[in-house]
Amino acid sequence: MIKTLASHIKGYVKASIATPLFMILEVIMEMLIPLLISSMIDQGINHTVIENGVEVSSPDMGHIVLMGGLMLLCALVALFGGAMGGVFGAKASAGFARNLRSSMFDNIQTFSFANIDRFSTAGLVTRMTTDVTNVQNAYQMILRICFRAPVSLIVAMTITMMINAKLASIYLVAVLFLGVVMFFLIRKTHKYFTQVFEKYDELNANVQENVKSIRVVKAFVREHHEISKFERATLNLYILFLKAEKLMVSVSPLMMITVYASIIAISWFGANMIVGGELTAGELTSMLAYCMNILMNLMMIAFIFIMLTMSLASGKRIAEVLKEKATIRNPENPDYDVPDGSIDFENVVFSYSEKSEKPVLNNINLHIKSGETIGIVGGTGSSKTSLINLIGRLYDVSEGCVKVGGKDVRSYDLEVLRDKVSVVLQKNVLFSGTILDNLRWGNENATEEECVEACKLACADDFIRDFPDGYNTRIEQGGTNVSGGQKQRLCIARALLKKPLILILDDSTSAVDTATDAKIRRAFAEEIPNTTKLIISQRISSVEGADRIVVMENGEINAVGTHDELMKSCKIYSETYTAQTVGAGDFDKKGEK
Repeated sequence: MIKTLASHIKGYVKASIATPLFMILEVIMEMLIPLLISSMIDQGINHTVIENGVEVSSPDMGHIVLMGGLMLLCALVALFGGAMGGVFGAKASAGFARNLRSSMFDNIQTFSFANIDRFSTAGLVTRMTTDVTNVQNAYQMILRICFRAPVSLIVAMTITMMINAKLASIYLVAVLFLGVVMFFLIRKTHKYFTQVFEKYDELNANVQENVKSIRVVKAFVREHHEISKFERATLNLYILFLKAEKLMVSVSPLMMITVYASIIAISWFGANMIVGGELTAGELTSMLAYCMNILMNLMMIAFIFIMLTMSLASGKRIAEVLKEKATIRNPENPDYDVPDGSIDFENVVFSYSEKSEKPVLNNINLHIKSGETIGIVGGTGSSKTSLINLIGRLYDVSEGCVKVGGKDVRSYDLEVLRDKVSVVLQKNVLFSGTILDNLRWGNENATEEECVEACKLACADDFIRDFPDGYNTRIEQGGTNVSGGQKQRLCIARALLKKPLILILDDSTSAVDTATDAKIRRAFAEEIPNTTKLIISQRISSVEGADRIVVMENGEINAVGTHDELMKSCKIYSETYTAQTVGAGDFDKKGEK
């Protein structure tokens, strides 16, 4: 994990090195100030001279002014070091976070559907936001405090040992005691923080689902239900954070008790040593100054370890995404030529998981000629969508092979293959931007005339022109300001702009009326006759005119033929057709004899 994260410091190495150097400069200057105070007291304020054989107090103003000037200089240099350390630390940590987010996002773009299935959308959002922010804060703490505090602690301990080793042993006992406390505290809090970020995923999923489906929530008056779900999610997060915070807060009183006990011990034993002549007043003053310095730095180290404990859980989650390898990748020598739109399924078996007891698709053999129009029908869960996902290699087959243009899809360059296969889903997404911006997702170099032509084929041109701004009408995020049928037609037009060899319509006209559906199919037959068209639908009227119709049932092909042939030979098809013609009915409700 550390190696994976550390590789993303690239580009900010100089800032990462400069930060601790400036922090060390600040520490050195701060450590000199108590020594200068000691000298000011012993050799300046308590300066004595012999007059007439008698020792008389005579403060040395020159020495006092010199030490005061050096203290001011040290303070200014320390201020400069701290400020520059902060600037470079912020630059390094922010750059590190940017690199992490960019790499995660880039890697997610390479994921196959199988990879995406492993991570929830909410989980990926949490990793790219909350988790990266935790790691960013921890990295800045490492560069600044993690270098500053230990160096300051070591220097202060060394100087106090040089001043008076016997008195300095009090610090050593305090440091060892707090070190043991922190060790057990970190072990305990790590468990809680690991659970916290899992709960963050659940919370984000709850928010995302609610906002995305707010219309449904309001339509069914389920606001109170959603509020109670959200409150449960936040309560779980609160309980875990409370447990972790209670442990973290327990450090503060222990620290303060240790600090004041050390001050009392130093004052008591130091005063006795001054009386005995073993210690000067200036040395005791500097020892007390170092006492606060040592113990406050120890508190900083404790805080660093708590931050690192929290960020460790986040770092593991980030590394999981960065290390995830796409299950579908280009072959070593990919084929860049797709000859035509023919499709062949040869003994295909497919499962979403190797652990699945039963395959989703079993023993699929189907041969489609280039330019054919194929209808695919079947009940919910009959694996129609799973079948067409294999064509663009969104998933790989478990057994057998899928061929496009006579070649195994696994031999093609992924971008080339998917550029020749356009898929229009039932729930396709529109992005924020103008209608033209959305259409050009299909072809970024398409002219406005080409966009208009594609919209005419998809029966979208008329309603677009009814908008005040026409093709420059702005689409809100997710296409919330257009109807379901309008959204589907825009998505069909977008797919047509790719000029694909294979066009797949996955129940993508379910939100349009039958007359418009018929117009779209007629336009396809007349304007793109050489494009292979696969139409998935629950509505038999949408596939009735296809060259052939495939009837799916339980992940297998039940029958293949024209509408007339299936009416005679396929009971499922004929009963469903009768049910849809006479009354409501589909492949999930078989017609009765």
